[in-house]
Amino acid sequence: MAITSNSSFWCRSESKQRPFPPRPILRDARLRRAPQDEGVARGASDDPHGEERRARRVSNHEATDRRVGKATATGGACEPAANVAGPDGGQAVQETAFGRWMRRLASLPTLRISRWVLIAMLTVAPALAAPKLFESSQLTPSGEYTFGIEGPAVDRDGNLYVVNLGKAGTIGRLAPEATASETFTELPEGSIGNAIRIDATGTMFIADYKKHNIFAIAPGTTEPRLVFHADEMSQPNDITLARNGTIYASDPSWKSRSGRIWRIAKGPDGTMQGVAMTSPRAMGTTNGIDLSPDGRTLYVGESNSGEIWSYAMQNDALAQPRLIAKFEPNTIDGLRTDANGRLFVARILKGTIAVLAPDGRMVRDIALKAKEPTNLAFGGSDGKTVYVTQRQGGFIESFRTDVEGREHCLQMRKC
Repeated sequence: MAITSNSSFWCRSESKQRPFPPRPILRDARLRRAPQDEGVARGASDDPHGEERRARRVSNHEATDRRVGKATATGGACEPAANVAGPDGGQAVQETAFGRWMRRLASLPTLRISRWVLIAMLTVAPALAAPKLFESSQLTPSGEYTFGIEGPAVDRDGNLYVVNLGKAGTIGRLAPEATASETFTELPEGSIGNAIRIDATGTMFIADYKKHNIFAIAPGTTEPRLVFHADEMSQPNDITLARNGTIYASDPSWKSRSGRIWRIAKGPDGTMQGVAMTSPRAMGTTNGIDLSPDGRTLYVGESNSGEIWSYAMQNDALAQPRLIAKFEPNTIDGLRTDANGRLFVARILKGTIAVLAPDGRMVRDIALKAKEPTNLAFGGSDGKTVYVTQRQGGFIESFRTDVEGREHCLQMRKC
């Protein structure tokens, strides 16, 4: 809408002028002011100033018309409207430029409201388009991975790695925004991965439960390199990484329904050396494992009992055991912590991820698309996307959370 300024009035330029909505036609000025004038007439005997007020109103209208006429004569604003005949041939009230201006101003609040509505829409729309928190959806096709789907881990670039793509002994990679996995590498003959973790340098560590090994893959390569082996190990099953590069590995014995934790770190000669940590209590089948954000507490899930324990660590010894949560036997698998210290526990056979406070209090239970989650990992550009490996269906699903994962925070060197 083109607006031009003349004198003290505004109007549309002639080339852009659009007709206003029909305005009621009044018979004459006396009819237009009928309610007021009648009121004055009715109370004339009681109000000695009634005639004076009426004269003042007429004078104001005449002054307005004179100002408009002057502005028009000098190249002015909007011309006063011509007298318009009423529908019965009577004389209609003359519409002044001032009246047209006032009617145009009446539309401005609507324009201002429309502007704020538009701003609100632009602000709110991205939030509405974002996935809701804690609502899981299937990410990859069913059947991509074998029954041994496990060990998810995400690198700094957002690539997700999962063991046993298509056949045992492989590692699959799911690129950011992709909906299908591709083969990343294969372990040596006879080895089968069960867990993957990636440190801040980009080095990938793989737990080989079949041959009792820990492999490492350097950044930019795909060749697994053996960095630790122990015949005394029963597996290992799951692993976690400390800030200083120390590996903690769960080592369950399913036959004896017992387990232990291994501590694996670089020795004086630079090679990885490991030892089974001592514990003040007999441990069950140790499985899911992770550290608190400050690295001082180790959380361990025991599958056979459904219990989750926390431990302080004193070199090669576990200390101060504390039972923080108990579920039904054989219903917990992998677990991870976020940067706030909450635990995310895969409830295998239950089809949920249980979120626990550091002291074990239940925060929420996140429903999944299938009933057999084996493990999970934090990823995405902000570390707030949780990827879940599903044994039932052999696929990966994911959901958004509100805090980034501990491991992602370490990888980005923010923690």
